[in-house]
Amino acid sequence: MTIFTFHLAELRPATTAKALWKAPSAPGVRYAECLTLMRLGAPTISPARMQLGRLAMFARWEDETAVDEFLAKDLLGRQLATGWHVRMEFLRRWSRLAALPDLPARAGEWDQAEPVVAVTLARMRLLEVPRFLKWGKPVERLVRDHPGATLALAAMRPPRTISTFSVWRSVREMEEMVHGHSSVPAPDRHAAAMTERRRRDFHHEFATLRFRPLSEHGSWQGRSGIVPRQDPSGDPSSAVG
Repeated sequence: MTIFTFHLAELRPATTAKALWKAPSAPGVRYAECLTLMRLGAPTISPARMQLGRLAMFARWEDETAVDEFLAKDLLGRQLATGWHVRMEFLRRWSRLAALPDLPARAGEWDQAEPVVAVTLARMRLLEVPRFLKWGKPVERLVRDHPGATLALAAMRPPRTISTFSVWRSVREMEEMVHGHSSVPAPDRHAAAMTERRRRDFHHEFATLRFRPLSEHGSWQGRSGIVPRQDPSGDPSSAVG
């Protein structure tokens, strides 16, 4: 079974810059995208908008053995192994990426109470960036501050690739956020931005992907147990092991 991973690590800026220039190629990797982190909701012109000391990598693998070998033997992999990553099973996609052409719209079933990971990837239309920032920043703050998200961040690879990554206590809470039904201030920010995107797209291509977390490894900024575990009663609690 192919699996996906999302990695976070604090590395030297030169290492991050090299990974942005050329994604890793290793046995068993079917796709990899390296990005530098941004802080959700940060001012457009600020160091927080492009954190070269913090690398994210989203990847698809033949199997878990390929992941283990990459983290143990590859130069970049060994550095990523000092950080945190989650291993995931693909569940759902909206829209499509040229880099992942074979993903079905839906793969399997899920429980509304189970934890979920969401990844978005987009290739920006550069002339649409001002519109995107106007509509996107409120959504960034919505996701960043949402009580149902245990981790939410954004990342980029210049000049036009952007991504978001979020871990949710449950599918239900994530879907409530998407549709504007959360019990938070201005809950319709995401729904409004999606309406604006449909009116005139910000992107050349865009996809939202949903995953079931299988296991998490390491720590990120002193945190472990980022991915909730669904206990037998149906409530998300402690971390996936």
